[in-house]
Amino acid sequence: MSDTIYTIGHSTHSIEHIISLLKKSSITAVCDVRSKPYSRTNPQFNRDVISIALRNAGIVYVFLGEELGARTHDKNCYCDGQVQYDRLAKTDFFERGLRRVRDGARSYRLALMCAEKEPLECHRTILVSRSLVERGMCVRHILSDGRLEEHEQTLERLIQMLKIPTDDMFRSKSEIISEAYRIQGKAIAYTEKPTTPNSYDQIPLTPVTGASS
Repeated sequence: MSDTIYTIGHSTHSIEHIISLLKKSSITAVCDVRSKPYSRTNPQFNRDVISIALRNAGIVYVFLGEELGARTHDKNCYCDGQVQYDRLAKTDFFERGLRRVRDGARSYRLALMCAEKEPLECHRTILVSRSLVERGMCVRHILSDGRLEEHEQTLERLIQMLKIPTDDMFRSKSEIISEAYRIQGKAIAYTEKPTTPNSYDQIPLTPVTGASS
């Protein structure tokens, strides 16, 4: 069993470029962790299209958006309309998704695929990779230029980006990392759009003060 999981963001790249990046890292299976595996702006990464392209390139495609996607249907994972990563990470379906990744790593060299180019702007890093690392897995992020970034290096970038002090003698490194995860999770987590009120809701109600003449 391999203890290393890779991640990649398809961004606006061509399928050919993404496949070349996967091949460069010897990836043999892709786990799609997008909740909605379709894109109006990048239809080349629609589920039906990318799955065929990967298969033709000799790479297995598996959809795990139901288990590891960022837009969960579980309302218990929301607060004020925003997904709470700490709640999502404790659900049975999320744990099932992690187990499928770990089991898959017994036979394949896996990469988690989502849409965002920058690992720090994606739940594949702030939510899924964190959970895998906490379970003893190693994670490496495939960057758009083909370089590999260790998850620990990604976290260092995050701490620097958020300008979190690291010289506080009263806080451990794990506490600093937890704060970085919390801040970035709140910044990028999916937030439901408010529903549009119907026409009746838009009619102002005024109290009746007396009988009409």
